[in-house]
Amino acid sequence: MILTKEQIHDIREKQSLPRVVTDKTITTYIGSSDDISYALYTLTPASTTWIYSNPCNESNYVEKYYILAGSLKIVYWNQHKILRPGDLLDLVMLNTLITCQAKEEVHILIEMTKKYFTQNFLERGIIHRDALRIQEVDGYTYHHCARIRDYSIELWKRLNPNKVGVRRLFLGSYFHDIGKLAIPIEILNKPGKLTEDEWKIVKMHTTLGAEMMRNHEISCIREAAFIVEQHHERYDGKGYPFGLMGEEISLEASIVSVVDAFDAMTTNRVYRGAMTFEEAILEIKRGRGTQFNPKVLDEFLEMLQEKNNQW
Repeated sequence: MILTKEQIHDIREKQSLPRVVTDKTITTYIGSSDDISYALYTLTPASTTWIYSNPCNESNYVEKYYILAGSLKIVYWNQHKILRPGDLLDLVMLNTLITCQAKEEVHILIEMTKKYFTQNFLERGIIHRDALRIQEVDGYTYHHCARIRDYSIELWKRLNPNKVGVRRLFLGSYFHDIGKLAIPIEILNKPGKLTEDEWKIVKMHTTLGAEMMRNHEISCIREAAFIVEQHHERYDGKGYPFGLMGEEISLEASIVSVVDAFDAMTTNRVYRGAMTFEEAILEIKRGRGTQFNPKVLDEFLEMLQEKNNQW
């Protein structure tokens, strides 16, 4: 199926078509034919996102991405490729987690087995709805969660280059602070030092968030609740809520713990200014083997170095 620039424009402007708009992408459902669904997938300029084949075992499963406009850099298995209009990305053939980087606006035609597209499209809308709930309550937390999601996935690729489990990490990292919706905003945004009682309330966001996740309508969100619950556990067992130690803490939560701490250090908060990257790196190194899983921390620092400390 080939679309002209005029057809792409018409699809984007046609308000009657169902669509899901996220912080980086717009997915517009076009229609279905012969058990295949079609959608226009638009990546915003200067965005990074990830795609991976649906983990199903059906022999006739289809998931293809046709580049319609713009150029897309993809990274997988340590390979870097540039896809241009006319190029095809067949996820079933690759069967791996792929990083997609768009410097400009990129338009992609998705061709996917209907029942899986329908499920994914519905879930994407609900996930974005819940993310907007966080934004409405606390704009800092919303943007913080998006950054944690992005860097957690990149770190996961380095530690576990297979796509199994990445959906849980995507959701667990994105919603790691969802429990803060239940914390009074005056405590979250208090400019001074928290009292002992206030700190106890803030610490409840891990268990409150996990409870929200476990009661969610989407099964994959329920499955990610353990990440939300564990992301403030410490490698030395002095974290909360359960005092888990070492390998008792999941790899997913260990990843979120490192990335979450570094982002908190390097951004302005109501109670203090941001550290420089150099200061934050020195600080986070002090937590190696105590607060943070050494293997995860070392890989994170190496990733930062390779990206020239671009956060």
